[in-house]
Amino acid sequence: MYRNWEELTVACNGCEKCGLCKTRHNVVVGVGNPQSEVMFIGEGPGENEDLQGEPFVGRAGILLDKMLCAVDLDRNANIYIANIVKCRPPHNRDPKPEEQDLCINWLRNQVALIRPKIIVCLGRIAACKIIKPDLRITREHGVWFEKNGVLMMAMLHPAAVLRDPRRKPEAFADFLALREKIKQVCEYTYQ
Repeated sequence: MYRNWEELTVACNGCEKCGLCKTRHNVVVGVGNPQSEVMFIGEGPGENEDLQGEPFVGRAGILLDKMLCAVDLDRNANIYIANIVKCRPPHNRDPKPEEQDLCINWLRNQVALIRPKIIVCLGRIAACKIIKPDLRITREHGVWFEKNGVLMMAMLHPAAVLRDPRRKPEAFADFLALREKIKQVCEYTYQ
């Protein structure tokens, strides 16, 4: 367990625990405020993220930023964004369970350093790994769970909303519910 962000980032950038390290351009550790009360977790970097070294920077990231902005959240100010795996799976495939298992301690260390009050899982893979293995994203997005004193919610992945724009209203409703929960339980996110 690394005690500070610098040590964690240096170690994570040198990780070679699984085969994903062989095809990566960049390790995508995360972005945002490391003292934030709200943490977003995705499944893993895509092509744009791998090239730029930051999570959610492609088309899905643009949509995510718009929805965040609509509820007064900003990736550089009052939230932190990370992924289950830190290296891009080839051809943007889902990260394999063994890749997730080899990488999860990086995320656990990030959560331990941040100590968020709220964790938002973006998409099925993150929700099943973090909240519960049998979570049904289409039925349980927007539902609050509590685990080890942390409130957790799964949301539709922004890429899924781009593939099916009819889901945008329900995705945005989850962001509105998040804003209300932040107002209830967070001390300084909206200061």
